[in-house]
Amino acid sequence: MTARTGLDELSSDGAFKRTDAAWRNTISNEHGSKFRPEKDRYHLYVAHACPWAHRAVMTRALKGWMFADHSGSGDNVVRNSAGEGGPFPASYPSNEADPIFNARSVREIYEKVNDEDGKYSVPILFDKKLKTIVSNESSEIIQMLNSQFDEYASCHEVDLEPEDMKEAMAAVDSWIYPSLNNGVYRCGLAQTQESYDAAIDELTAAFDRAEDVLAKQRFIAGNRFTLSDIRLFVTLLRFDEIYAVYFKTNTRSVAKSPVLLNYCRDIYQMPGVAETVDMHQIKEHYFCSHPDLNKFSIVPRGPDFERLLQGPHDRDSFDGKRRRRRIST
Repeated sequence: MTARTGLDELSSDGAFKRTDAAWRNTISNEHGSKFRPEKDRYHLYVAHACPWAHRAVMTRALKGWMFADHSGSGDNVVRNSAGEGGPFPASYPSNEADPIFNARSVREIYEKVNDEDGKYSVPILFDKKLKTIVSNESSEIIQMLNSQFDEYASCHEVDLEPEDMKEAMAAVDSWIYPSLNNGVYRCGLAQTQESYDAAIDELTAAFDRAEDVLAKQRFIAGNRFTLSDIRLFVTLLRFDEIYAVYFKTNTRSVAKSPVLLNYCRDIYQMPGVAETVDMHQIKEHYFCSHPDLNKFSIVPRGPDFERLLQGPHDRDSFDGKRRRRRIST
């Protein structure tokens, strides 16, 4: 099977068009469910660099939920290599080899389950009992991690998708995903000027919209932290160091937005979140993954955005009256 990369996901006009995830099963306690929440049963394959996988790692950290054995919840590095999805052998001190199949790459995991889609992505929620993939759709994985494993979570009282906020969450997710989460890729992987121009206009407007919303309330869907904030944070975290350079999203900067910088500081400083961030891997993966975009794999030094996140913020005393202002250059 021929593997695909992001540069292969194009429409006829040269615009980046993301392929939907192919594995979309659900873990549930409902009667007749094939995949039930059980201790020691599931394994989460992730990559420190990937924003979609980072969603799952953050959700797990904030819920205080770990799989039973450490290797079963290890965060395995993914670095693209000729469509393989990335090697597993520990190329960084914090990474582990694949404990289930001793696979060399993510592609091997998909081949073990006879995948016919050919898009070797993470995160992967894997069922060790049935030896198959449950899901590789991050938005659905984080919902499962939030709601289906509370009996194994040390912070089971934390609900990142409260019933009374689902409508507000759906409303913000409807524009955050296409214009920001996926919007950065639409800018960076566009292969015509017209496609890039359309994508950067939409992204810039969404960036300003997020800034306006967060000037009026502490979190993106209201004054409680939710999965929608995780979705937004993983993109903003990478924005200045990666996307503004590599994906040409340089119409805006998080560091130059007091509102968004303080919003990111608020989240980064929540217990367990900073430990999910590995900017070194994020940068090496992005800048070394696409020979067509960065032939010599030069990794820019960058502004040390993570250092900025360690500064004080005032979001916890939010009074709803702040006004947006942009730092001039």
